[in-house]
Amino acid sequence: MKYNDCVTATFLERPNRFIAKVELDGQVETVHVKNTGRCRELLIPGVDVVLQDCKSPTRKTRYDLISVYKENLGWVNIDSQVPNKVVAEWLEGQGYDLVRPEYTYGKSRVDFYMEKGTERYLMEVKGCTLEVDGEGYFPDAPSLRAAKHCRELAAASRQGYHCTVAFVIAMEQVTAVHPNQATDPDFCRALAEAEAAGVEVLFLPCAVTKDSICIKE
Repeated sequence: MKYNDCVTATFLERPNRFIAKVELDGQVETVHVKNTGRCRELLIPGVDVVLQDCKSPTRKTRYDLISVYKENLGWVNIDSQVPNKVVAEWLEGQGYDLVRPEYTYGKSRVDFYMEKGTERYLMEVKGCTLEVDGEGYFPDAPSLRAAKHCRELAAASRQGYHCTVAFVIAMEQVTAVHPNQATDPDFCRALAEAEAAGVEVLFLPCAVTKDSICIKE
């Protein structure tokens, strides 16, 4: 995935989870943050960030903040819409007969439903942007939704679906993701329950630049 119309700026502060203040060309600009997670270890005053110019006259903010530079790690993509987009691209090359996003299963919506012959597959996608000492962790804030998804996949696995939780690692040099016990013990329990029920946990490391991201083959 490649972004167009990008510029580099300096992060100043994040007044709330939706917006940030940055310095761009000597001026303070209010921008939209495309990630409602905490990102505290990334969005530190003075770091370089990448903005995409959305060129929309109806928006309150002209730019989206999409990437952050972390010392000793490189660029980290924090666009929460990206994991599903890059997985959709990747799945098209994995030999499935059918790939359907936003699939309704029971009373829930699953990120992807796939078919290969008579076999049926369900996949939930999670983006990982939290790195500690070279290891990835998820989530960076409590997520009732993520735990719910794990338990739904566990139930589907018992009904014969091939189920996967796929972690898109939106930064270089990190190849695995650990459940974040300190932040969300319920998610940790739900993920363990899912694995015990036969749900596969898949790590998808990415090649990341300040304005592009793709899953490494």
